[in-house]
Amino acid sequence: MLKAYFPNVDWNIMWEATQQTLFMSSISVGITLVLGLILGMLLFLTAQGNLLQNKPIYALVSVFVNVFRSIPFIILIVLLIPFTDFLIGTMIGDAAALPALIIGAAPFYARMVEIALREIDKGVIEASEAMGASTLQIILKVLIPESLPALISGITVTSIAIVGYTAMAGFVGAGGLGNLAYMEGFQRSKDDVTFVATVIVLILVFVIQFIGNSITNKIDKR
Repeated sequence: MLKAYFPNVDWNIMWEATQQTLFMSSISVGITLVLGLILGMLLFLTAQGNLLQNKPIYALVSVFVNVFRSIPFIILIVLLIPFTDFLIGTMIGDAAALPALIIGAAPFYARMVEIALREIDKGVIEASEAMGASTLQIILKVLIPESLPALISGITVTSIAIVGYTAMAGFVGAGGLGNLAYMEGFQRSKDDVTFVATVIVLILVFVIQFIGNSITNKIDKR
């Protein structure tokens, strides 16, 4: 049945490409969540008037975030080729896409974290300070819980962006659905291969959005 509608699609290869995309996306999202949270927390805490106000550190982190957030992803992949080759040992394959995916996405999420933390009522933070809470206690018991719905929404948006990045990474041989759509579909004029790969990417995006929305709605008590 499927063969009649998609004669050029090798479903084993399509499944392998889907697994590669899932691998790149899941690893990147996990590391991006941690790095983005750390960077965003640093941006918030070291900003003027906040708990760990420190202009040099804020400026340094802000410049790093702004620079890597602004570089188009396809260019970032090329710029990071020497670093990727040193770190991974190859410039081809799904693992080789991870450094660019993480470095491209973490600063993006960091700004979302900073914005989420800025939305917290400063009175809550000041009250915690007045009660003698340490900075770590304020982070774990006030900042993260209060901003959790926004943090989940932010990582949902970032995860969707990462799936899109994996498709672009495919153009430079990173594997996954993007690589399959371009190399086997577009370059060989197999439109059905490109179509199926695109549909699978869209399904992944819809699933991520659904999960993100469900979690956000469950924990948002407003």
